[in-house]
Amino acid sequence: MTAAPRLEGQVALVTGASRGIGRAIALALADAGMRVGLLARDAGRLRAVAAECAERRGSGLPVRVDVTEPAAVRAAVAEVTDGLGAVDLLVNGAGIIEPVERALWEVDPDDWCRVVEVNVRGPALFLWAVVPGMLARGRGRVVSLASGMAGRAVPDYSAYSASKGAVMRITDCLAGPLREGGVSIFDVTPGLVRTDVTAAMPMWADHRPDQFFDLRRVCEMVLAVAAGRLDELTGRFLHAGKDEIDGLVAHAAEIRERDGRTLRIRPYGPDDHSL
Repeated sequence: MTAAPRLEGQVALVTGASRGIGRAIALALADAGMRVGLLARDAGRLRAVAAECAERRGSGLPVRVDVTEPAAVRAAVAEVTDGLGAVDLLVNGAGIIEPVERALWEVDPDDWCRVVEVNVRGPALFLWAVVPGMLARGRGRVVSLASGMAGRAVPDYSAYSASKGAVMRITDCLAGPLREGGVSIFDVTPGLVRTDVTAAMPMWADHRPDQFFDLRRVCEMVLAVAAGRLDELTGRFLHAGKDEIDGLVAHAAEIRERDGRTLRIRPYGPDDHSL
């Protein structure tokens, strides 16, 4: 992992911070000197992550919250801002996946809808709670954890795929008006990394260790966002497992010109005017 940028004094809010990717991102931000609001449902795990943050240059404030409850989200954001200060970086990391690999009609409807609720309603509620403050100050950055499943058909994980596609569309819709207010927003996919979630997915059971991406790469990508290195690519999809940050910076103008890294329905030919 490359040397972390120094971000002392800045405040981050990370959902899903108690384990897996969210925990790794939170610790990396603390390493860079940020004060980190740690949000998830498991209070015990959050306290452990906060203790780890305290051993670094930054600090962590654990706040238990259900990301699908509007009042709880507002209260959690208020607790973070009261305890740490205004939020400079929001990381929407909380997410779940279907408990079984099945087609939609073979999955319990409540399980299917719960995935969509956590993965779409959750990030949207935090945007409602955090973005107005960023716009009032004229600065801020948002990262939503994405997935390559948003861009391709995955029949056995239709809820997860649909939810991640929805988050990408939200990012695309908000990027323009947020840019005018000095706020940048990104979708970042970690690629396939080893976590409790991927370990429980039968589709990855036969993958060798060398077929997984290094979790440190997603931390590097989020740190680059926090440092403002990728602001020219606001509204775009970034693949932490495959993208090189310097390459993204070098090709930012070309990516924007080609409308690259955005969720689009492409016409089948010059006579297709359906869009």
